[in-house]
Amino acid sequence: MSNAIFVIIKSLSLLYLMAMSHLCEQILQTVEALSAEEQQQVLDFVEFIWAKRQKPRIIESEMVPQSFFEVAQSAIGAGEGPGDLSTNPDYMHGYGQ
Repeated sequence: MSNAIFVIIKSLSLLYLMAMSHLCEQILQTVEALSAEEQQQVLDFVEFIWAKRQKPRIIESEMVPQSFFEVAQSAIGAGEGPGDLSTNPDYMHGYGQ
């Protein structure tokens, strides 16, 4: 964490020290004891958690109905083999007899 960011966080924490919970104080003290690289890792993790929390959750009733083709479209053609089974002569052997 850069020194400027750390100073801002520490300044804000001092302003709100009276309102902070014991847990917040413990977190701040623990982070202050870490190296700059470890503080960056903590910040990255907190931002990851925050980003996960901000993702809109799709409610089932808000989902747009899709056909099987629409859902499977990205996987069509992903496998190996002929694009059409009718190109395999063994498949067509005896057809219509």
